[in-house]
Amino acid sequence: MSKSFSAAYAAAGVDIEAGYEGVKLMKKHVERTFIPGVVSDIGGFGGLFAPQLSGMKEPVLVSGTDGVGTKQRIAQLLKKHDTVGIDCVAMCVNDIVCCGAKPIFFLDYIAIGKNKPEKVAELVLGVAEGCVQAGCALIGGETAEHPGTMQPDDYDLAGFSVGIVDKEKVLDKNKMCAGDVVIALPSSGIHSNGYSLVRKIFDVENTDLGQHFDELGTTLGEALLTPTKIYVQPLLAAIEVSDVHGVSHITGGGFYENIPRCIPDGLGAKIEKAAIKTPAIFKLLQRKGNVGERDMFNTYNMGVGMSLVVSRNTADKALDALRAAGENAYVIGEIEKSEEKIAIC
Repeated sequence: MSKSFSAAYAAAGVDIEAGYEGVKLMKKHVERTFIPGVVSDIGGFGGLFAPQLSGMKEPVLVSGTDGVGTKQRIAQLLKKHDTVGIDCVAMCVNDIVCCGAKPIFFLDYIAIGKNKPEKVAELVLGVAEGCVQAGCALIGGETAEHPGTMQPDDYDLAGFSVGIVDKEKVLDKNKMCAGDVVIALPSSGIHSNGYSLVRKIFDVENTDLGQHFDELGTTLGEALLTPTKIYVQPLLAAIEVSDVHGVSHITGGGFYENIPRCIPDGLGAKIEKAAIKTPAIFKLLQRKGNVGERDMFNTYNMGVGMSLVVSRNTADKALDALRAAGENAYVIGEIEKSEEKIAIC
């Protein structure tokens, strides 16, 4: 038991002992994520990890950082804090895998108005679940109490991940050519982008989030809080057996901003709009907010969480690997010679 205590600091609004209690409560969640390579336990000044480098000619580290964004306001309104951690991990590791890297460890950062150990442990539970899904270890983090600058019930969750890939296996978009196939991986819903517009359209501060919508098959709150899907394992499986020339994580900016990021000059993705399987939550959002179709595709994933560009002669192998890993992957378009990086038609 630590003897650390400051009456003056407590009077200023920071409860050091609550921090210690939070660490105790989160420990069992963190230990779920430990994989070979974890060297240190939580509580030290730095998280230690020994990567497995056997078989790699020139290991390259790949890093990514992100947060949950204003989606966490939905969690705060519903007082349900055990899933946004999955979003936090997903937003980082789904970026890392776009270049072919495997995430190996993760660190989280929680800024909170008042440190309530049970709430912090709930947040870390979600982070740990995300790490388990991604196959990486949660080796450290930080919880910072911010009295006077945040409301007691408010928090902001962010994270940072590191992955590794052999340099010769880094995905190279310059191998892309006309005739390559664009494959979609379905999203679980809105994921974790565009929630400022979501909150405005649904007026979440003054709306009953427990209201059931038949078209959603669930309540509005549950639909909005559905965690971001983590695609690491299926994508790595597809990369192993097929010629993947590019991967895009469809986040803020939607199709128009993210798909072009993996396409070289002189080529463009021709996306077949009718092929896209769009979940009901997007249709409800568009209708209720009177949002134009162009804006929807330029803000949201519209049901496609990730897209892959694969050589035509290995597309079936990629689809088989993705489906074997539990993804209902399907073709939404192809690459063609074009000065326009993307066309949705």
